[in-house]
Amino acid sequence: MVHVAVAGGGIAGLAAGLFLARRGHRVTVLERDPRTAGADLDADFLHWPRPRTPQAVQPHSLLGPVRTVLRELVPDVYAAVLRDGAIEHHDLPAEPADPAGPAHPAGLPPEEFVTMRTRRIVLEAALVRALRAEPGAELRTGSAVEGLLTAGRSAVPRVTGLRTAAGEDLRADLVIDAGGRRTRLPRWLQRAGARPVRTERHPTGIAYFCRWYRARPGQSEPAGLGAAAPHALCGVFPSDNGYFAVALTVSVEDPARTALRDPDAFDAAARTFPAARDWLALDQRPTGPVHVMAGLDNRWTALVDERGPQVTGLIGIGDGAVHTNPTLGQGIPLALWAAAEIARHDDPADPGLAAAHHQWRVARLKPWYDAQVAADRMHRARFRAALRGEPLPAPAGDALLAVALAAARADPAAARARARIRHLRRTPARTLADPADRARAEEWLRAHPDFDGLPPATDRTDRTAWDAALGR
Repeated sequence: MVHVAVAGGGIAGLAAGLFLARRGHRVTVLERDPRTAGADLDADFLHWPRPRTPQAVQPHSLLGPVRTVLRELVPDVYAAVLRDGAIEHHDLPAEPADPAGPAHPAGLPPEEFVTMRTRRIVLEAALVRALRAEPGAELRTGSAVEGLLTAGRSAVPRVTGLRTAAGEDLRADLVIDAGGRRTRLPRWLQRAGARPVRTERHPTGIAYFCRWYRARPGQSEPAGLGAAAPHALCGVFPSDNGYFAVALTVSVEDPARTALRDPDAFDAAARTFPAARDWLALDQRPTGPVHVMAGLDNRWTALVDERGPQVTGLIGIGDGAVHTNPTLGQGIPLALWAAAEIARHDDPADPGLAAAHHQWRVARLKPWYDAQVAADRMHRARFRAALRGEPLPAPAGDALLAVALAAARADPAAARARARIRHLRRTPARTLADPADRARAEEWLRAHPDFDGLPPATDRTDRTAWDAALGR
């Protein structure tokens, strides 16, 4: 048994702490916020101000990997999330078993392609309850981390614990940084004498606006879940206990974006998309204001360079280690994968763990990070072209994925390829490298020469209607 100290009590930190405690290790999770998600989920969700965690009130798609990891490592947490109202949604229609895909019983879709529809706070609260009940685990709230404890004067510092803002020295055999995208780890490592942390950054140029609603029970939910227009993306996120969110994504260069902060203008703009209009036509009520999240980038941080590990005794997980723009819903899956990988090691105090985990990250997580960067590059180019009145970029290269998504509407094989990408089973690069999948996409493109990378006209809106909705 070793002692593991975790800096940060978000999803990544809670999961890492719980997974390690279940393996018999002693765990201390430090969270700077004085409170956690509690028994009254609605009150916490609606009235708990969390300026350091803006994603807490944004909608989430808990994709197949989230469900898989929870069922494997903490089935009680998985069951608690369902008890609190989460809904499982199979993203593939029932069909006979696919000989070329994952094995599954005839007539049922693959288990890997199931989305858990719920608010983030439901998962967060279930993890908090489980961690607090776990022998050998401690969750300290209102406990900010001030820096690292290190041993020796080596060029590669060995981290031996955390120093809190209250002046406590918390000794540990392994430290996990789960401080999120605002982590101060690079500054702490600089103080410890480590080589500079290398971070790859790609600005997204995207701003998110979302609003939550709650529908009266017993209504049939519309089928549509959003679409893309040259000037905006629209997504509808069905959730637990009647809650659903509408999210609008626009360019930070779009002068119309500021109008979306007004709830009436937001609703009017959302209704220009057929899917959102159908959901807002339900007997529902808004539950709060428009939530905004911007200033996002895709960020990959490594604690290993060409000379080897820059530090030992410490691993970063979650958004502080790999931050992906939320459009593909990769954040929580990648964080849970990383937490599970650490917990699988028999000796988390092994000095070689830092290098081994880095190699695993490069092989397992980096391809998905690269996929998000490519997707955002395509969206940004389309937004800019629309704002300037230029032709939209033609689908080419990785943009053939847009063809695969469009073809999935009528082609079961394309639908499976799409599901494998969406649920992080096969990267876009691997999909396009598959001769059959690529040939299918290219054939579909030849049959639709006017395809502009966007959904059919019935699923989108034009800029004139958008501007009119925003009073422009």
